[in-house]
Amino acid sequence: MHMHWSIDIAYLVAAILFIRGIKGLTHPRTAVQGNLLSALGMTIAIVATAFVIGLNWWVVIAAMIVGSAIGAVAAVKVPMTGMPQMVAIFNGFGGGASVFVAWGELTQRLHDVGGVSGELAESAGVHAAMFDPQFVIATALAGIIGAVTFSGSMIAYGKLQEFKIFWNPWVLPAHQLINALLALITIGLGVWLCMADTPPMAAYVLLVVVSLVLGVTLTCPIGGADMPVVIALLNSYSGLAAAATGFVISNSVLIITGSLVGASGLILTSIMCVAMNRSLANVIFGKIDASKAGASADEVYEGKIKSTSADEIAMMLDGVQRVVIVPGYGMAVSQAQHAVHDLYNELEERGVNVEFAIHPVAGRMPGHMNVLLAEVDIPYEKLVEMDAINPQFSQVDVAIVLGANDVVNPVAREADSAIAGMPILDVDKARTVIVIKRSLSPGFAGIPNPLFALDNTLMYFGDGKKTVVDLVNAIKEN
Repeated sequence: MHMHWSIDIAYLVAAILFIRGIKGLTHPRTAVQGNLLSALGMTIAIVATAFVIGLNWWVVIAAMIVGSAIGAVAAVKVPMTGMPQMVAIFNGFGGGASVFVAWGELTQRLHDVGGVSGELAESAGVHAAMFDPQFVIATALAGIIGAVTFSGSMIAYGKLQEFKIFWNPWVLPAHQLINALLALITIGLGVWLCMADTPPMAAYVLLVVVSLVLGVTLTCPIGGADMPVVIALLNSYSGLAAAATGFVISNSVLIITGSLVGASGLILTSIMCVAMNRSLANVIFGKIDASKAGASADEVYEGKIKSTSADEIAMMLDGVQRVVIVPGYGMAVSQAQHAVHDLYNELEERGVNVEFAIHPVAGRMPGHMNVLLAEVDIPYEKLVEMDAINPQFSQVDVAIVLGANDVVNPVAREADSAIAGMPILDVDKARTVIVIKRSLSPGFAGIPNPLFALDNTLMYFGDGKKTVVDLVNAIKEN
């Protein structure tokens, strides 16, 4: 009894640390501390669980060393542009782990009651205790959600990595009907698993296989523009799968942790859907149709694009009072955030008020731009959210768009456009707009951006980092 009491206390401490850790992640200044608290909580949970189960400590220590080494290498080696892909993989691994834990527990219980060998259980009471409703329902849920999370996350990884086979949305004939049939088959297999006197392993295996296919068919039609929402949703799925697994093995800390991840992921998904002015159903079952874009790129850009240089921009910035920088995925790709910090310092030293306009879905993961700018110590109060900055753009002297595209595309205000209704940053209302971009290539939505052709817009073509470095040098010389 004493040992069980100690384990409960350890799980409670771990749960508190997880909650404090998630709280810390809500602000860049406390994010590092939040990560450390969560890591400490996980370590306590692993040690306590090892005590309960009586695992071989050498195996536990070896597994922790291997896992920590993989995580450390990934954290150091994977660039910031690869973070969304890494999050997708980790989500998938979480779902896969839930599938295997539920499979292992089901196998063990079948063996214990003679289900594997065909022998009868010693008594009906033992059989009922082994396969109570909580266990069989949780096993079915862990298999379904975990498998969907795994395969869906792998497809999301492929899209984020821009593998050609995954990047472009592909839709099967009668795709939604296929999804509905797969979902019904999955539910049917789950009911078979739950209603049988002895849960058949075949039902669980089939349930996992069909769920893996469902994860693929659900994720493949979704375009790159919606990947930030999908990543948040899959993160929630991985938490829900973990919570279900907690019920499978009666582990309270796993239930708590999974519930925290599941709830926070759903909340974040909802916030991002609101930011895009789209419903979750539209993200999952709909897709951006570039054919609705109206005018072609040639019609939008031909004869209207005005290029500029670092020296011209430096002269333009001389004497201005307010500059707003709009970071996008292009800043992440070129790793230009350090150069952006130098630009910020140079302008601030000259008395210019510099702010950063943050769109909720800029980049490829929630908070992508916030993380990049926090990395180079841009003051947090200089990061202004979309709703706060939009009414002020008409008072902005120069708006510098760095690698952003769809989030500043004014075509979103047109009712018949592919991204109609999506809230955007109103940079076109600034007195002058400088767009730093490699080319006129479209963004995730695959449609041209009339902003580039406006009378008050100048295009500064080139690699994001190099162009900003050249601009900083030109300002110094000016």
